[in-house]
Amino acid sequence: MPHVTTAIAAKKKILLVDDEAAIVHSLRYNLEKNGYAVATAGDGRTAVTLAQTEHPDLVVLDIMLPLLDGIEACKEIRRSSTVPIIMLTAKDQEFDKVLALELGADDYVTKPFSLGEIMARIKARLRRVEVDAEERDESITAGDITIDPSRQRLVVRGREVSLAPKEFRLLNVLMENRGRIVTRQMLLEKVWGYDFEGEHQTISVHIRWLREKIEVDPNNPRHIITIRSRGYMFRE
Repeated sequence: MPHVTTAIAAKKKILLVDDEAAIVHSLRYNLEKNGYAVATAGDGRTAVTLAQTEHPDLVVLDIMLPLLDGIEACKEIRRSSTVPIIMLTAKDQEFDKVLALELGADDYVTKPFSLGEIMARIKARLRRVEVDAEERDESITAGDITIDPSRQRLVVRGREVSLAPKEFRLLNVLMENRGRIVTRQMLLEKVWGYDFEGEHQTISVHIRWLREKIEVDPNNPRHIITIRSRGYMFRE
């Protein structure tokens, strides 16, 4: 009898990082019940190691962790991976929320949270990754800048420039709409996600970082222009 191989889609793997055993147990149970594979860590240092060795599809990362806090762990993970990261924060950690998002987190959920909310956030974030992968990306050249989304590559005046994931996505959206005003709300939706309730200050910080990397004179930008009270425009 011939051997028949049936293709089975691999389970999405979630790295769950929290030092509260009750949260880990509850989330792990519900994630596995919904068909996800789950790896867990109780401290930031272990989380960084597992992110590098387990190659998860998404990380749920608490801010308050022993050995290495969640913000530092997020920074470490972002140095080598673009994996989606959802931060878990307490209600009084507003500063940490903003800082975490600026350092590369994709979303945050405030404790205490409902299982329905965090499961929906995880599903939406994984779906966004799938949609982005399905989109046909083509390189865009504007003046002396070329961006190639499919290869995550940016060349500025003949020199390859490295960008953080959010910076790359932000520049890509601006260049896709070059010559047109892109509102801050549109940038929040396209770069940070439709369900991100972030401050516009987050965009301003990333715009400043982008200008420092692509402009000849960041204080007098030629490409990324601020349109007062409306948003930004990429100009060739």
